[in-house]
Amino acid sequence: MSIADLVRDIKNNSSKFINEQNFLKEKFAWQEGYGAFSYAHSQIDQVYQYIANQEAHHEKKTFREEYIDFLQKYEIEYNEKYLFEWMD
Repeated sequence: MSIADLVRDIKNNSSKFINEQNFLKEKFAWQEGYGAFSYAHSQIDQVYQYIANQEAHHEKKTFREEYIDFLQKYEIEYNEKYLFEWMD
């Protein structure tokens, strides 16, 4: 399965579930676009630890800061104007 197909399915199914459960007063919708980073199977323990400690980690660095750090670390071109529209 391609990453694009996986993200499409995650967005479709999760927004449908959220809206059917009426978790929000307004209709939930994902913003356009997504970012995906992959890791080698040998790094699975590091990824697991990152996910397990994410709440504490984000007390020190916001998700936005971390995302921009990833883009810069992996030399991915981006325009900050198009990142995180909901935060502006």
